[in-house]
Amino acid sequence: MEALITILALLFVAFVALGVYATVKVAKAAKRGVDRTIDHARRTVEDTTLRAKSFGQTGVAGELAQLRLALRTSMRATQEALHAGAAEDASLRESLDLFHRLSAHGRELDEDIKRLEREPDRAHVASQLPDLRHRTQQITHSADALRFAARDRARRFAEDDLSSLSAQIDMEAGALRHWTRADGVDEALENPGHGVGGAAGQAGSGQGWPAAGAPAAGAEHGQTWSGAEAGPSGRPQAINAPDPRGTTYPWEKSTRPETTS
Repeated sequence: MEALITILALLFVAFVALGVYATVKVAKAAKRGVDRTIDHARRTVEDTTLRAKSFGQTGVAGELAQLRLALRTSMRATQEALHAGAAEDASLRESLDLFHRLSAHGRELDEDIKRLEREPDRAHVASQLPDLRHRTQQITHSADALRFAARDRARRFAEDDLSSLSAQIDMEAGALRHWTRADGVDEALENPGHGVGGAAGQAGSGQGWPAAGAPAAGAEHGQTWSGAEAGPSGRPQAINAPDPRGTTYPWEKSTRPETTS
């Protein structure tokens, strides 16, 4: 009895621990989902604000907004392209490492531009614009180069796979057209003069159709080809049809004799 109580207590503790672990995992997953949603919403708001500033403001403030918007757009597009391609192409992992190093410089530049947006001395900000433009062009050019190379690589692999697949389909289609029929039908189709029609006239005792002008198999016994027998008045009379069970064909299996036991 004590052993049963101990086992039940251990099972209860195990179920409680499993429930706590599952609850913690679900809570962490929900928190990550909420964080991603918040980050996406914040990026959307920032991008919308930067677009509004770049179009609605002129001078130093508008140019700073244009630099930040160009930097963020290029880096985000490159990140998405590399992450999507690295899942299928392991060669892009080195490119991802390079992009992570480039992202550090991009974040540093973005922070510098944000600080200058809050700078009240516009003359100082204007003096920093040439350096900011140069750094932005360097980073966006490198990011665009990585993104374009990854897309060209993926497109080339897709084209090679499509070409190989088309060649295989052409070979399979050609193989499907080379069929072989039984009983020499192919030879008859290739040589109509020596095929089924020519062999029919020579089939005196075969199962082929009678040749044109030749008497039917039962003509000398008073039977016509239509299966009728000539009566005393000359008009055809019905005859008994042969038993179909006595007719055999080459594709039929031999019948087994019935047992009398």
